[in-house]
Amino acid sequence: MQDSHSPYPSLVARGLACRRGDRVLFAGLDLALTGGQAVQLAGANGIGKSSLMRLLAGLGQPWQGSVERQGSVGLLDERPALDPGQPLGRALDFWARIDGAAQDEAQAAQARLGIAELLDVPVRYLSTGQKKRAALARLIGQRAAIWLLDEPLNGLDTAACALVEALAGEHCANGGICLIASHQSFALPGMAVVHMAEYAA
Repeated sequence: MQDSHSPYPSLVARGLACRRGDRVLFAGLDLALTGGQAVQLAGANGIGKSSLMRLLAGLGQPWQGSVERQGSVGLLDERPALDPGQPLGRALDFWARIDGAAQDEAQAAQARLGIAELLDVPVRYLSTGQKKRAALARLIGQRAAIWLLDEPLNGLDTAACALVEALAGEHCANGGICLIASHQSFALPGMAVVHMAEYAA
């Protein structure tokens, strides 16, 4: 759902470069997205997709270049940010209070993602796919305009993959932005593809 504080979200990267130790992962990367647009970052593991995602989310400083964001950002990666010692419902309620998520919307997202029956289960006992679906429920509750999805299909079965693709499509249709880093194909009509190998240093 589009962030109500940013009716015209945008995500712009100019001349972006990322260095890890003595290695430059990528350089000269330009990117410009506005509301309703989606891009998939394609490339082999280790090429810099996750590093780029973190730079775009504001979780690190680029070696070169700049990032400009209009609208709040929600990042989904391999770390679900859910307390492993808490029951899933309590872990999600923690974020719902911070995000200001409406209870009925949270319940609807949980039901759609198939985790409503898991709310009493401690997070540490959930499967990889269940944790991923729980993290998606939290992402929806954030109401962020910009979705950064890092390998969102990992650990999911065919039906869950189709649901993630549908959620991304709905987000863009509602005026949001999706940037998807995935080594798997991702079905989203009108999505552009950025091949990270073209920016390898």
